[in-house]
Amino acid sequence: MKTRLRELREAECISQTALADILEVSRQTIISLESGKYKASLVLAHKIAQYFDKTIEDIFIFDLEEENL
Repeated sequence: MKTRLRELREAECISQTALADILEVSRQTIISLESGKYKASLVLAHKIAQYFDKTIEDIFIFDLEEENL
């Protein structure tokens, strides 16, 4: 799953650590989300969307072929 998290975070001039603190996750979680190594839970995706005032679909790009569906 692709994500626009890094792009949005950098546009807000917020560090990975600061965003992790806001979302109550580890910095490693943010790193993994940005690199595509980790898929956010629905709850976390919702928190991220609320923080950036976007929809989940605006942040996370779901590719059916990539997911083998």
